[in-house]
Amino acid sequence: MEYILDFGHEAPTIDPQYKCDENIIKGCSSLAWLHKKFEGGKIRLEAEGDSIIAKGMLVMLLGIFDERTPDEILAFDPNELKSMGLLELLSPVRQQGLEAFLNVIYGYAKACKEGQA
Repeated sequence: MEYILDFGHEAPTIDPQYKCDENIIKGCSSLAWLHKKFEGGKIRLEAEGDSIIAKGMLVMLLGIFDERTPDEILAFDPNELKSMGLLELLSPVRQQGLEAFLNVIYGYAKACKEGQA
């Protein structure tokens, strides 16, 4: 857990214009925003949470998913997060937030791949 908290203390902020209803990750126990854009064949992500744990989780997840192609994102097996020991650190409520984040990312990657983003 200290690992996640360390990331949270160093998390960047996003431009306030991206802290809008459209970018809220619904299902997180904390407020969290995810700004997504698709350019140059890659998905670019920026995120911010309103709690230290959310911020730390987002930094870790952006390290995995930012600047990836839709195919790279869709090929990532979320079970790898379990093998990394991440799920054991999270309460069931935080695990739901992680699942909400993954649903947004995979949905966006699929839309980009299909030319709908």
